[in-house]
Amino acid sequence: MPGKKKTEYYGVKEIARRANVSIATVDRVIHNRTGVAAKTRDRINEIIKELDYEPNILASRLASRRVFHFATLIPEVSEETDFWQAPLNGIRQAEKEIKQYGVNVEKYFFDLNNKASFVKEAGAILKSNADGVLVAPSFIEESVQFAEACKLRGIPYVFINSDIPNQDSLCYIGPDLFHSGYLGARLVSYGAGNGKVLVVNISREMDNHHHLLRKEEGFRAWFRDHGKLNTILKSDIRQTDYTSVERNLSALLKQHRDVNAIFVTNSRVSAVAQYFERSGAKNDLLLVGYDFLEKNISFLEKNLIDFLICQKPEEQGYRGIRALYQSQVLASPVEKIHFMPIDIITKENYKVYKN
Repeated sequence: MPGKKKTEYYGVKEIARRANVSIATVDRVIHNRTGVAAKTRDRINEIIKELDYEPNILASRLASRRVFHFATLIPEVSEETDFWQAPLNGIRQAEKEIKQYGVNVEKYFFDLNNKASFVKEAGAILKSNADGVLVAPSFIEESVQFAEACKLRGIPYVFINSDIPNQDSLCYIGPDLFHSGYLGARLVSYGAGNGKVLVVNISREMDNHHHLLRKEEGFRAWFRDHGKLNTILKSDIRQTDYTSVERNLSALLKQHRDVNAIFVTNSRVSAVAQYFERSGAKNDLLLVGYDFLEKNISFLEKNLIDFLICQKPEEQGYRGIRALYQSQVLASPVEKIHFMPIDIITKENYKVYKN
């Protein structure tokens, strides 16, 4: 309508402004998800009805007949990388919700132990002329190159799970890596006493910007900020098979018998727990690691893992696709950084937790 101010255009942002709530809250109401107070939900629905919001979107999308093509690039799901099933579930849920508006989501997968597979799939996405990309930047250098190629082509991209500094992404959705490690140190301190603490990174990739090292940075900062004088040992295990983990841990713990706590910076904490189970070496050692996975939960039940730090991977995948939809289809701004909550899972509360 002529004369209307830009801020009065109908859309999610306008509904949120009128209801004095966040865009995320409006999104939950539109898609009938929980977590919104009844009074707030009623107010948002009144505004949606007043603006005739949903019919307007659907009508304009159908009238244009344009199909938006989004692409996702995440690790393939395997026994070793089953963490990625959760983000994939979130991606599929978002796809189901927005496909009626002419949005197609093409999924590409790479081998987490093979840089070449990432480069190959990234090249395929660039050739597909995608309108937006969701990417898990597991290989830093290759991810930077892909991000720069997307920028040259005007393709917006969203990072999930781990961020890369100084990149012009549409947004980042995932954990605050530094504070995640900071929390890990607090948990470890409960069992460390004055003894040594061991940080274990189990990954084939380990350069200066790797997300595991940013967790380690936060971990060390907590001990420094709190004046703790514990010796912090470190083990970078670059072969991810169990035999390599067992060999490294066995040698290190034999040399340092006064280690009281271990912090594993990713979901491969299960390999350390498996070593404890087979060797009987855990004793009073405190073990902290990451992610709500079936094998991790089994070790949590056996008291071989004491704490798991979890950061909503399914929601990361879901929000990543929704961010592309909001930006490209609705032409609405998105939140530049959305940190996931840092949840602490124990044997006592895991049964009521949802990833």
